[in-house]
Amino acid sequence: MNRPLLAAFVLVALAPAALAASSVEKVRNEKVIVTECTLAPGETEALVDAHPSVIVSISDGTITVGDKSDTRTIAKGEVESLAANSQPIHNAGSVPMHYARIDFLTSGNPEAWGTTGLPPNYKILHEDKYARTYDIRIPPHEFEPQHTHHARVVVSLSGARLEHILPDGTHQPSTLKTGEIAWRPAATHIGHNLGDTPLWVISVEPK
Repeated sequence: MNRPLLAAFVLVALAPAALAASSVEKVRNEKVIVTECTLAPGETEALVDAHPSVIVSISDGTITVGDKSDTRTIAKGEVESLAANSQPIHNAGSVPMHYARIDFLTSGNPEAWGTTGLPPNYKILHEDKYARTYDIRIPPHEFEPQHTHHARVVVSLSGARLEHILPDGTHQPSTLKTGEIAWRPAATHIGHNLGDTPLWVISVEPK
C-alpha cells in the first residue's frame, strides 16, 4: 500500500464512531426541516446549522447537549427545546436513542396561541415563538370534537387507523403507522380512531 493510501486508511480507522450517527431527512419545506435520528450508545449527532429546534423522543434515553455535565433523561414522547447554535447531542446512555429533530426555518412569532376550541385530549407540552407542541391521544373507536389545526409535523408514537371528518361531511382517510413522521396541512376536522389500537402522536405546529 502506498503512503497516501495508508495515511487515508489510518485516518478512517481512527475516526471517532461518534460521527457515525444515523439520520434521515423526513420533511423539508419553507418552515421546517425534520430529521429522524438514531444514536448508538456513545454516539454524537453534530448540529451543523444554526436553527432553533425541538427534539421529540421516540424512545427512552439519556442525552447530553453540549457540556457533557448537562445530562438529561428523556422518556418516549418527551420534547426538548434547543436554542440556535446548540452544541452536539450525545447519547450518554446504554441503549440506542431514537428521536425526531425539527429545525425551524422562520423567525417565529411571539404571539401566544389561545387554547379556545382545543379538544380535551390535547396536552400542550411546550410553546415559544417558534412553535407549539402537543401530546395527542385518541382511544380506539373514539371521536374528537371538531377543531382546527395549523400546519404541523406529526410524530406517531402509537399508530392507528384513522379518518378525519371535514365540516362538509367528507370522510378523509388519515391513518398513521407507529414510527411515522409526516407533515400535515392546516385543517378543520373531527378526528376518529377507527381501529383497535390507541393513537398517540406528538404534534409540532411551527409559527
